[in-house]
Amino acid sequence: MSETPHVEARGIHKHFGGVHALDDIHLVIERGGVHGLVGENGAGKSTLGKIISGVLRPDSDDGELLVNGRTVHYSTPYQALADGIAMISQEVALVPQLSVMENVFLGIESRRGGLFVDRQNTRRRFEALIAHSGFELPADTLVSGLSFADMKKVEILKAIARNAELIVMDEPTAALPSDESERLLQIIRQLREKGTTIIFVSHFLEEVLAVADVITVLRNGSLIRTAPVAEETPQSLVRAMLGRDVSLTFPPKQYPPADAPIVLSVDNLSQKGRVEAISFHLRAGEIVGLAGLVGAGRSIVARMLFGAEPRDSGAITMDGRPLTINSPYDAVQEGVAMLPESRKEQGLLMNLRVGENVTLPHLQEISQRILVRRQREHEQTADLLSRLDVRPPQPAVRVTSLSGGNQQKVLFAKWLFRRPRLLICDEPTHGVDVGAKLAIYELITELAAAGIAILLISSELEELLGLAHRVLVMRQGRIVADFDEDPAAGRFLSEDAIMQAAFATEENGNK
Repeated sequence: MSETPHVEARGIHKHFGGVHALDDIHLVIERGGVHGLVGENGAGKSTLGKIISGVLRPDSDDGELLVNGRTVHYSTPYQALADGIAMISQEVALVPQLSVMENVFLGIESRRGGLFVDRQNTRRRFEALIAHSGFELPADTLVSGLSFADMKKVEILKAIARNAELIVMDEPTAALPSDESERLLQIIRQLREKGTTIIFVSHFLEEVLAVADVITVLRNGSLIRTAPVAEETPQSLVRAMLGRDVSLTFPPKQYPPADAPIVLSVDNLSQKGRVEAISFHLRAGEIVGLAGLVGAGRSIVARMLFGAEPRDSGAITMDGRPLTINSPYDAVQEGVAMLPESRKEQGLLMNLRVGENVTLPHLQEISQRILVRRQREHEQTADLLSRLDVRPPQPAVRVTSLSGGNQQKVLFAKWLFRRPRLLICDEPTHGVDVGAKLAIYELITELAAAGIAILLISSELEELLGLAHRVLVMRQGRIVADFDEDPAAGRFLSEDAIMQAAFATEENGNK
């Protein structure tokens, strides 16, 4: 490695209003290595990455940022890119109306005569990039038609295409299935072998430990320590992140009685070309996991149950009563609630206050005629926020000021304002730190123990195994297996069985 660090932060500070996001950060990023950044949501990881990549500016009166030994004052990401620094942001930043190829090479297209885009040469570059990365993405498909996971792949390709010498990767694997996450980690290793410096920000501690050379822990905007990866374990990182010992295990399962009433019955739910003949049931207090590869149709089923996707056929019954759900409004009125996969795109209105987000589906309960009674809204949401340990538990603050974990808790509060009969959780711990994950696991377990039926979708198989009483496996739009757990009979959910069902070509499982 070079004697001159690739990046050096000396006494970096950053405030957002009254929040001290970064407090006197001193950090050295060596050239040609993978430097992991870990910490809870709100610890300052993303803020530090954005300062290094020019997205944010540090407080002007404190600190110094050096790149290749030279003091820099980036005002835009383009200035950082000129120094060979690119960032894959946690949030998707693509142009939906453009194709995959156009997004990847936006601003760096091959041109003829300096004026006209040379699409043929650009396509050759794209095909070479696809071959190098191993990602399978269609060049001409509009980004607006991609899944969230595929959008993240486009962003990764976009950064690689710019031949950056340093890439800040902020939660790049958050929406990827395990096999593609491993492929990305392999790409990171290949980039390191070629001399590229990677700053790897992730909540997945095992991934950080698997790929990083050095790991820095942040907590509440302060740097706790930087150490070689060989000196760290998941437990030591969690202890440093939270400032205390905490169990990495799931809450004990509380199994519903075998004769618990059936809350939801789904019979032959179908949407042409996407999902076919979906049938299952959920009992009161039961957590049913929905497993499968990306594109298997899990989120489509969830959105159909919530009225956000049309269905061509099939019947939905709640508590023995047929339901007609044609919109999310219908679903809410029938006691169905849903945490969508993307809280920022589908779940919350980020510029509104916390209290306004929580009460939005329930305005009739806090309104007098056409006027919203703000005092009632504040009183009824403040207690709920406190019980869910939202920090700060203040209805008047804007959602954008909260960390990702606290935003996710606000999303739970939105649907617990009025107790649902059925709660659909689509990737409920997406983009949250280990502390918030444990809190959400406990909350889901408590809600099920209180009799709420829960449909749980997660790309983290460990979550399904740790929380669910039963797991349905989807493949190519169909349910191909149904695994249940019965400790008294010596029957437990199996990771191998679920994965085999997800990849298999024939239906299997114990019905």
